[in-house]
Amino acid sequence: MLSGTIKSGDWKGEKHVPVIEYEKEGDLIKVEVSVGKEIPHPNTPEHHIAWIELYFHPEDGNFPILVGRVAFTNHSDPLTEPKAIFFFRTQKKGKLYALSYCNIHGLWENEVELE
Repeated sequence: MLSGTIKSGDWKGEKHVPVIEYEKEGDLIKVEVSVGKEIPHPNTPEHHIAWIELYFHPEDGNFPILVGRVAFTNHSDPLTEPKAIFFFRTQKKGKLYALSYCNIHGLWENEVELE
């Protein structure tokens, strides 16, 4: 089962956990997802974050909805940084989920409540 392979933790103590920060402007939601906010993640050909995905699960919904995915495709020069900004519209409350993939340490997740 894939869910058993996804790791989580405190992003202040673990460099792989995606950090989710959002702000609301009416029904427009701006979400920034980054990896390595407190402890920088290596960004080399040998060790890097390959992609980040953001999901929104409305509190009255049956499943999370993919908001977007960003692939970080270059790890030499220029270096891509594991940071993405997503925009979407909703008036619903729910949860934001982010997944990140490290080419060495696998899948990592985090979640925050969208009020």
